[in-house]
Amino acid sequence: MLIVQKYGGTSVGSVERIKAVADRIKKTVDLGHQCVVIVSAMGDTTDNLVDLAKQITSRPSQREMDMLLTTGEQVSIALLSMALQDRGVAATSMTGWQAGIRTDEVHGKARIEAIDTEKIWRLLDAGHVVIVAGFQGVTEAGEITTLGRGGSDTTAVALAAALKADLCEIYTDVTGVFTTDPRVVPGARKLSVVSYDEMLEMAILGAGVLHPRSVECAKLYGVKLVVRSSFTDEEGTIIQEGSAMEKPLVVTGVAFDEDVVKVQVDGLPNNSDSLARLFSLLAEKHINVDVIVQSQRGENEVNLAFSISEDDRQTAEETLKAHQAELGFRAVDFESGLAKVSIVGAGMMTNPGVAAMCFRFLSEAGIPIKMVTTSEIKVSCVIPRNWMETAVNRLHEGFGLCTESCAS
Repeated sequence: MLIVQKYGGTSVGSVERIKAVADRIKKTVDLGHQCVVIVSAMGDTTDNLVDLAKQITSRPSQREMDMLLTTGEQVSIALLSMALQDRGVAATSMTGWQAGIRTDEVHGKARIEAIDTEKIWRLLDAGHVVIVAGFQGVTEAGEITTLGRGGSDTTAVALAAALKADLCEIYTDVTGVFTTDPRVVPGARKLSVVSYDEMLEMAILGAGVLHPRSVECAKLYGVKLVVRSSFTDEEGTIIQEGSAMEKPLVVTGVAFDEDVVKVQVDGLPNNSDSLARLFSLLAEKHINVDVIVQSQRGENEVNLAFSISEDDRQTAEETLKAHQAELGFRAVDFESGLAKVSIVGAGMMTNPGVAAMCFRFLSEAGIPIKMVTTSEIKVSCVIPRNWMETAVNRLHEGFGLCTESCAS
């Protein structure tokens, strides 16, 4: 059986934790399994490297940031390989480029285009555990790239798909996927099984357990995925294709994102070319746009509002203002201090009135709603950030997701 395991920064955050991870991997090998391990940088290493760069310049080049940040994973893969060798387990560490992970040329947010697994298979066939640096790859021209936030998850699932692994285990500091973040709702429940579609929506909407690109890849290639803790032996959460059976819960979970910016564009010419050009400019800068609301303003103009991540605010502001004359809008405004709270569940497809219940729960709590978007399995509301925790708790309780400890 070929198993791909991924260990996040907290799982390898110290020498003691690296030794514990090595012990866990050895148990897997002793059971007769082949093992490929993807590792993140230790603890706060990446954040510390970013801080170092900021001490040098406020606008470091993305290429040099990739060169800097990829060093973090090289430390952890080498140390973990040493720990396994010390336990009598043959192990070889590999950077992303040594592992054959080829990406596009977008520094900081690169996407994997292909994986040459020849070197990995050669080592596996020789009885080695292969330790691969997550979060990184190389372009066809030989430039080192990083995959962006959550990139190690994406590395793990992509490698599992390329190797046709029997299982991909994502080890983290939580015991699985919960109905919402237990730090916000202490009585949140761990889910034993979540569908790919539900997990993808929850990840996109702010659930930090898995990165959306990793879930998308798992769904596309049918990778069996398990999220579990590296600190305990407790069973985790299985992410798989949705069951044909009726869902016992209409809503599976409540997700949230506390770093939302609302962009208001006033007086945009009322034609499809203007809209297409505006969103194309943002796409060229790799800015993801979420909630979109358009309202008519006379015959020739529209007002447009949409949401983006706080991380993309500066780039979006520079891009839109630089092209204001070309796009023809009168004014653009950016509102920070917002959050997005979402309910997710495959059961919503066959249960009418869920959106109405969502709005009623928020209204009863006095929570103002600025923007709304829906799909077959989600309802998302953009609200002031200071109302976020209240909204999450109210929705979680209202849709019956609480354990006894959080029910009123």
